[in-house]
Amino acid sequence: MSTRLPIFPLPGAILFPGLQLPLHIFERRYRDLVGNALAKDRLIGMIQPQKSKEGAPLYEIGCVGRIGDVEALEDGRYNIVLDGEARFRLLRELDVTTSFRQIEAELIEDPQDETLSSVERAGFEFEARRFADMQGYSVDWESVAKLDDETLINGVAQIIPFDAASKQALLEAPDLRQRCELMIQLMQFFALRDDGDEIVTLQ
Repeated sequence: MSTRLPIFPLPGAILFPGLQLPLHIFERRYRDLVGNALAKDRLIGMIQPQKSKEGAPLYEIGCVGRIGDVEALEDGRYNIVLDGEARFRLLRELDVTTSFRQIEAELIEDPQDETLSSVERAGFEFEARRFADMQGYSVDWESVAKLDDETLINGVAQIIPFDAASKQALLEAPDLRQRCELMIQLMQFFALRDDGDEIVTLQ
């Protein structure tokens, strides 16, 4: 089944079902987008453009977010929190007169209540600790250990500081196990250093 979605094409920002994404909305067209969504079904499609330029082609996979918390500021800006509902596949971009872009999309039915084996979970946590130490991040690992597999893997995939193409690959992974494996590979890759002692990136 296809659905029509207004979209917020934001490089480097992805959203997963079951997670939240806070956004500060200040551009006029995206203030229009939020106002339109609030007047209708509160749904916005988060999807990355393939390049950081106006009207750039879009990646194929994104995620529908429902506006939960919203703060309307006096100057027309918004602070909102999107609650991730479902991944979607882009079918086509629509020819519209609105200031914001709109698409026709097909919702993706993801597996429910996915889990990892104890070995997979331990391997991911080991690599995540190594990556966090390398980056100088302070992490409450006791709280991390209490997260279910899906929240842990998708949550890290959403916030980890990879380039846009890497984050898109994580979003497009068809299931939790493959997303976990890919993230381990990416963390290992980004942990490599070149001769100048600079962190290697995929860009």
